[in-house]
Amino acid sequence: MNPANFDQAAKSNTGNQDYLLQAQKLSVGYKGVPLVEDIQIHLKAGHILTLIGPNGAGKSTLLKTLSRQLQSLSGCITLAGQDIAQMGAKAFAQTLSVLLTDRPRTERMTNAELVASGRHPYTSSLGNLGPEDYLAVEESLNLLNIQDLAKKDFMQGSDGQKQRVLFARTLCQGARVLILDEPTSFLDIRYKLDLLTILRQLAREKGLAIVMSLHELDLAQKVSDDLLCIKDGHIKAYGPADQLFQNSFIQELYDLPGSFNPHFANLEMPPTPGPCKVFVLAGKGRGIPVYRRLQQHGLAFATGVLHENDLDAELARQIASQLITEKAFYPISDASFHQALAALDQAEIFINALEEDDFGPGNARNRDLRDLALKHCQNPRSLRQVSPDLSDL
Repeated sequence: MNPANFDQAAKSNTGNQDYLLQAQKLSVGYKGVPLVEDIQIHLKAGHILTLIGPNGAGKSTLLKTLSRQLQSLSGCITLAGQDIAQMGAKAFAQTLSVLLTDRPRTERMTNAELVASGRHPYTSSLGNLGPEDYLAVEESLNLLNIQDLAKKDFMQGSDGQKQRVLFARTLCQGARVLILDEPTSFLDIRYKLDLLTILRQLAREKGLAIVMSLHELDLAQKVSDDLLCIKDGHIKAYGPADQLFQNSFIQELYDLPGSFNPHFANLEMPPTPGPCKVFVLAGKGRGIPVYRRLQQHGLAFATGVLHENDLDAELARQIASQLITEKAFYPISDASFHQALAALDQAEIFINALEEDDFGPGNARNRDLRDLALKHCQNPRSLRQVSPDLSDL
């Protein structure tokens, strides 16, 4: 999806009040040399725009330009309808808050004091905090669940704790637009999900507009309304996340050696090269751990007969050397059975991941396939049976 085709009507209205953040024909870079050109952004209240793309593509440079950390090379950026170049420092800080990857080095500053520094756009020249400021600090600490860190020295915290404190400071600023550069950095799985849940809540309930960069595609898929995809100095696509999260596009954007599953936003290494000497009888999700173990051992494998809607089939499509499938909800056909039998005849190792209760009317012929394989395994020269955990490999 070319950005030139995205919301054409909006692009004709510079400073449109319907958009909290706009960029028109923007070029960003350093020392007069463009890194990314012809950037168009139109972000409404309540929406989350995520920048994705390879390292060094210019995502951080764009975020720094949107937040006035860097001067644009050309084009226009408007914030709530105003050109950011014409906005005073206080008005700008009251409207836009930023979390970049740089970490401040403080001296004997508590986490609560650092969070409170986000209130400076609202204080007097003396920097004195009022009741509303202290309330905002408390709410931010509570929202990030870091009340217990309030009185601790910022520099003594872990990287993950520091990231949550800095995010609390960003929220404490009370801005309507958030610019976040890799906000999930240093966070464990729980806090990644916590942070994204908070962002989605703030967008939905408070009407905040959020622009951020993420490397975790699975998280970007879950939280984003739109994507801005950057590569080689160009905007490759700009539009709804659910339309852009397609396997072929993501593979091209990142030059992936493996594959990308658009349903679950997971990345997989490519299938193991070489002759396919292992056949896995699987289904109902029981084959997934077997496939993982085989890939870790560097063994190419065939698997089937799997119905097209089976959990095992989702992964097998990405990492199996050969996948034999049947239509969903259909009994296994002669064609699928004989295709699986041919793959079994080529194999040297047979792995049965199924249990007796797994053979129902729809996959009854897999029982026949199992029995034929076990018969061959009685002659070790023909076929060898290996347990699903590969312990006897």
